[in-house]
Order: sequence, then C-alpha cells, then structure tokens
Amino acid sequence: MAKQSLKYCGTALIALLVFAGVLAAGASPGPFRGLEGAHAGSPEVRALWVVRTTLATPDGIKRMVARASAGGFNTLIVQVRGRGDAYYRSRWEQRADQLEAQPEGFDPLDATIKEAHRVGLTVHAWLNTFLVANVDELPRSRKHAIYEHPEWLMVPRAVAGRLYGLDPRDPRYVAEIINYSKGDRSQLEGLYLSPANPAVKERIYSVWMDVLERYEVDGLHFDYVRYPSTAFDYGRVSLDRFQALVEKGLTEGERKVLAAATERDPLTYANAFPERFAQFQRDQVTEVVERVGYGVKARRSAAVLSAAVFADAEDAYNNRFQDWRLWLRRGLIDVACPMAYTPDTETFRKQIGVAIGSASGREVWAGIGAYRIPPESTIEKIRAARELGARGFILFSYDSLSKSVDHNNAGDYLEQLKPVLSQLPNGRT
Repeated sequence: MAKQSLKYCGTALIALLVFAGVLAAGASPGPFRGLEGAHAGSPEVRALWVVRTTLATPDGIKRMVARASAGGFNTLIVQVRGRGDAYYRSRWEQRADQLEAQPEGFDPLDATIKEAHRVGLTVHAWLNTFLVANVDELPRSRKHAIYEHPEWLMVPRAVAGRLYGLDPRDPRYVAEIINYSKGDRSQLEGLYLSPANPAVKERIYSVWMDVLERYEVDGLHFDYVRYPSTAFDYGRVSLDRFQALVEKGLTEGERKVLAAATERDPLTYANAFPERFAQFQRDQVTEVVERVGYGVKARRSAAVLSAAVFADAEDAYNNRFQDWRLWLRRGLIDVACPMAYTPDTETFRKQIGVAIGSASGREVWAGIGAYRIPPESTIEKIRAARELGARGFILFSYDSLSKSVDHNNAGDYLEQLKPVLSQLPNGRT
C-alpha cells in the first residue's frame, strides 16, 4: 500500500507540474484540450450503455460486442464500477461479488476492450461515482468502503442530529442511514459516498487514474456524479467544513452567537446559510470532476471524459447539486450525456436542445431511455437528436434491449434500429 501511495503521489505531482507549466506560460488552466483536436471529423457516436451484469461472463461479453457491431453501433459505455466494486483488476476496490463464479484470471474490462477493438468499436469505462451500495443487498466483502470507512457515507438530514456525535464505527451509524434510505426509494438508489470528505475525493481520483493507467480505454464516463437529493449531505465532515468556510467571513460576535446555537444543533450553519450550503455541495461535486479531468488529460490527452447527467438542467443544479452546464462552460468534461429518458419526443427534443445550447463548444450525446419505449419511438428520438445537432446518442441499455420485453416480444430491438443507424445524420446511407 505504501508503494502504491508513493506511485500516486508521483503521478499527481507530474499532473500538478503540467498544470503549473500551463500557468507559467501565461495561459488559462482550462478548458481542456477537447474533442475538436482528438476526434475532428470522427463519425457520429452511436453508443450503448452496457450494465455490469452483461460483463459477468466471457460469453456475455462476446455476444454483446457481436450484436453491437452487427447492429451498427460504434461505441460501448461499459459499467465497470457499479457499487464501489470492480469489474476489472483494481488496486483500490474489491472484485465484484457477481464475478465469484469466474476464475481469478477473468478480467471483464480487458476482455471487452480486446473484443471490441478487434471489430473497431471504442470502449469507455463507465464508473458510478458516489453511489456505492444497494440497501437491500449489502456488499459481502468486509473490505468494501461502507465497512472500512463508514465515515465516508452521506448522511441524510433527518438523522444528522443523532449521528453527528456518534462514532461512525458504531453499528447504529450505518444502520440509521440504511433504514432512512429504505424509506425513501423514490429518491434513493442506495448508499452514497460524500464528496465533502477529502478522503472520498482522493479515493475516487485514485480509482479513475488506476483504470486509465492500466487499460487502453478510449474514455472514462462519470455516472451518479451528484447528490441523491437536497436531503443530503449532513454528515459531520460536511457540516464542519462548511462551518469553517463560513466563519472566515463572520465577525467575532456573529461567530459566538452561532457557536452557541451549534452546540444545541449541529445543522445551525447549514440552516442559517441554505443557499451557501447548496453552493458548497455543488462545489464538492465540481471539484471531483475537475481533478479527475486534469488527471485524465495529463496522462492521456486523447481520452474522452464524459458524464451522464440529469436532462433537466435546473433539477440537476437545484436538487442534485450537479452543475453540468458549468462543467461544459469551463471545459471540465468533453461530453455531456443528458439522460433524456422521457417517452415524449417533444420533451426529449427540448431537453437535448437546452443541452446543446449550453455546450460551449463541447459535445452532447443524447441519452435515450430505450428500455421504456418501443423501437419506433427510439428511432424518432435518434432522428430528433440528429436534427438538433447532437454529436451522437446513447441507448439505455444494451441489457434491456437484448431480451424479450413488453414492447419488444421478439427480443430483436437492436436489429429493428439498424436501418436508422445505417444512415448518416443527414439521412444518407
């Protein structure tokens, strides 16, 4: 572990020196070198999100690549970090539970890259960022982050007062968070790590750089790079860091008054300065995106950095603390992938149009919720994305489209899309 830490310190120093060299030359540190240079003249991106279950067996990977290639797709976004685990050889996180039946030598990401590159498909490693565990089926490995570092978890407001003074290693700490999460299924997919904790930022950076340095991926793809809702994060580290930030601008008298109130209620500063607290949360997410981005570009400038984002930009900004329009404006990501999963094509058109209007010269790949609509509706949305000027599209997901479902009994969804995929964006074949 010490040798690994030294290695990452060294690579981080190199990235810092590169960054400093840019500043010394009198240039702005951003935006990053984007797709204009690395991918100028490249074809429309026709991508599939591939959920980790497909990567659990070698045969599943081979079938997936074959069907994607035959169907006219050129890009695979493969989920290799689903719940704080690894569908690859990770230095930092444990092998996914779903791979237990496979031999140790089986590396899903490596197998996917080799198979896909052989037939000309690009591969982007899809990593869930802050979401790290399901609440109904907790990780089996005791080396998982929720067991080794319970202090890293986001804490919901409803239980924050009780947990503020409780040792995170007390079993009641995680139990409280899990119980709350089970009661709010409409907003919560599971347990989240808090980007307000510097150790979480460090872990995420290390995981992302590990994938980039060890695999010939064509890009890295953020998902769940956000807070689940405004009910989070009221953990001790988040509250204490926000308090320290605000105190810098207060008079001694104001600090004394608020200190007395904080002894009774640890949420005092968050309650007293709600808009500043919301911005503090946004800044934590943006800092993760920014640091990972600079690390990626320092190591491999042609690698594409993309992010799956809430299609409703206002909802993303206000309720998820995900300011993806800022990321585009500052060039922190190369591509925004709005998850415009609405069945209604006009709503889809509006959401993708807003994203393209906010792109600031970056790219937009339109996310289509194909899993919930018939093939003809997906075709309609692909054509709408092309008309709007999106650089490409991504369908969610290969896994749901490769089997028989209510709106595709024959299980030939991908095959039904091939005619429109064989056309160029201008309608020519």
